[in-house]
Amino acid sequence: MNAEILCVGTEILLGDIVNTNAAYIAKGLADCGIGCYYQTVVGDNPERLKKCLEIALARAEIVIMTGGLGPTYDDLTKETVAQYFKRDMELHKGSLDHLTKLFRRMDREMTDNNLKQAYMPAGATVFHNDRGTANGLMVQGDGKTAILMPGPPREMTAMFDKYVRPFLQGLSDGVLVSSVVNFYGIGESMLEQQLHDYMESHTNPTVAPYAKEGEVQLRVTARAKDEKAARALIEPVVAEIKGMFPDLVYGVDVGNLQTALVEKLMRQGRSIATAESCTAGLISKRITEVGGSSKVFGCGISAYSNEIKTRLLGVSKETLDAHGAVSAETALEMARGVRKVAGADIGLSVTGIAGPEGGTRDKPVGLVYIAVSTADFEESKELRLARGYGGERELIRYLASSN
Repeated sequence: MNAEILCVGTEILLGDIVNTNAAYIAKGLADCGIGCYYQTVVGDNPERLKKCLEIALARAEIVIMTGGLGPTYDDLTKETVAQYFKRDMELHKGSLDHLTKLFRRMDREMTDNNLKQAYMPAGATVFHNDRGTANGLMVQGDGKTAILMPGPPREMTAMFDKYVRPFLQGLSDGVLVSSVVNFYGIGESMLEQQLHDYMESHTNPTVAPYAKEGEVQLRVTARAKDEKAARALIEPVVAEIKGMFPDLVYGVDVGNLQTALVEKLMRQGRSIATAESCTAGLISKRITEVGGSSKVFGCGISAYSNEIKTRLLGVSKETLDAHGAVSAETALEMARGVRKVAGADIGLSVTGIAGPEGGTRDKPVGLVYIAVSTADFEESKELRLARGYGGERELIRYLASSN
């Protein structure tokens, strides 16, 4: 069984909002073992919406729609679906009561156009909206199903989980389950070349690469009768992949580098502090995005000027004069200094030239030095991040923070 996602809203087409609804629904469909081959976005135009709905239901048994359930004249999703299924629009008492109580609780007058939200296609199954005015609904006929949910993500996700997900689970005889193997230090094309035959030989589970900024993921996906059976198919494949690339896999299902770092530091009971020049706090920001990071992270210093490098981090004037702010020697002293300032187990530093100005022939844009310092180990590394990346400032900063 296949489903299609159809999101309604001119604001999506104009780029005013990001269509997170489609991603959430697609993940939910995969969890329920229901295929999804197409996603469409259409503006608030009745003729184009009608055409998109007809196309979607011609190639899928289910279409899941978001948006266009509001009170204004251009909110026409319900009316278009009713027309497709040849249903009249009828006042739904439960939806009217919902609106009346909601406006009374907010101590606001309910305007006449709000009554539009209480009208539903005849025979529709109505989904109560716990977080807003627009109830959702489902209409079925001739082997086809249209599911309509409101556009605001906090309303849509709650409705999907409460009403739509259980319905979809009842239609499927299996589930799709994935694990993500996270790589750093290898490009997508190189990884695909090394694993080409391996990926082609696996059909259940499948193995597919996905490129992210500065890293690569391998998604291992299995179809089975339930999650336990799917995991049993996935786990040996994940173990094989980790064994092939022991120095490049930084985690499985960890989400991102910063989460993997924080979780590892927690397991080891160690703390970290950062000193950043060209990234200006980006490493600190990424670390502190992770819940519980305060247990392992206590200090981050953005040290752009040489004065701050010397006064706060203890970088010697001799080192700066001899090697410059962008050098392995300065990076090491920055890492050593921030470790001592914070009383941390690990000091991490980065200094470099993010551009677009400031580069020279000897020290071009994209030259970055990172360093780590512990009580018994120190090391620095040179990176040339502008090679192949076009010298983009924010990308260089992001890649520097990832290394």
